[in-house]
Amino acid sequence: MDALARHAAIVDVLRREARGGVVPFVRLVEAALYAPGLGYYVSDRPRVGKAAGTDFTTAAALGPMFGELIAAAARTLVGDLATHTLVEVGAEPGQAHFAGVARDFAEVRTFRVGDSPALPASTVLIANELLDAQPFHRFIVQGGAWRELGVRVDGAALTVEPLADFSSPAAAAFAASLPLASEGWLLDVPLAAETLLERLLGGGWRGAVILLDYGKTLAQCLEGSPAGTARAYRSHQLSGAILEDLGSQDLTCHVLWDRLEPILVTHGFRSVRLERQEAFFVKHAGAAMERIMTTGDSEATGRLRALTHPAHFGGKFQVLSGIR
Repeated sequence: MDALARHAAIVDVLRREARGGVVPFVRLVEAALYAPGLGYYVSDRPRVGKAAGTDFTTAAALGPMFGELIAAAARTLVGDLATHTLVEVGAEPGQAHFAGVARDFAEVRTFRVGDSPALPASTVLIANELLDAQPFHRFIVQGGAWRELGVRVDGAALTVEPLADFSSPAAAAFAASLPLASEGWLLDVPLAAETLLERLLGGGWRGAVILLDYGKTLAQCLEGSPAGTARAYRSHQLSGAILEDLGSQDLTCHVLWDRLEPILVTHGFRSVRLERQEAFFVKHAGAAMERIMTTGDSEATGRLRALTHPAHFGGKFQVLSGIR
């Protein structure tokens, strides 16, 4: 199915369920990403990397080195890896960055975006850019109050407009908790990421959680992001055209770290810390980094620099971790 046909099919799905021709913005994002047979993340095509046809690059795309550093960090957090199962949630098709360290763990289990795995009793949970791949609500200050945005789908073109009422009690409660911002201020909020994290941390398993992603605090969004943080990625190009090419481009926004950290604490995790990716690896995988630097392998050194340098992944991404 080409991009035009995929977009039209997703819009048709939304039209059938719209009330008064409008669906909540979060529902459009959900359909664009996960509609069965149509959504961006349900296809098996390669999305990550630098090859033709890919859309974006992640730290995991750098291959075995990412797995080596994660394993080294996990050892610092939990000690004996041989008693823990490494569970990666949100893996892309064809990635095998933990193959080289699989022997260090009791087992390695890999799940795709959209899966809901049950975790073993002793687990090291890894999620690299999983939380930003969840559907997000969009709110706007209009008439001196926060309102939730929807998308009109019954016209020739998709247009954004406020909903008559909030799409869910959770959305209403969140909006009620917000301080007022300037008229027209936009706020993108992945409440689904919070629900997903609650589910992953449930069950009482023990071990460590390592969440790698890009995000801000709510205060930072309310101080410096008046146009919100939502954007689309396609062919390594950043775009604000998030209502176009539904199903054929990634839709994402920054996670809100200060809403995620308390979830770890509530579920009994201790030593909960949010760090830049650079600082996380230096602190928890420093010896592994030093070994790589002393090999004299310029390609390996370049990959390490991409993972940890402040101008690359090291500064653009953060890591939320904790142990239980």
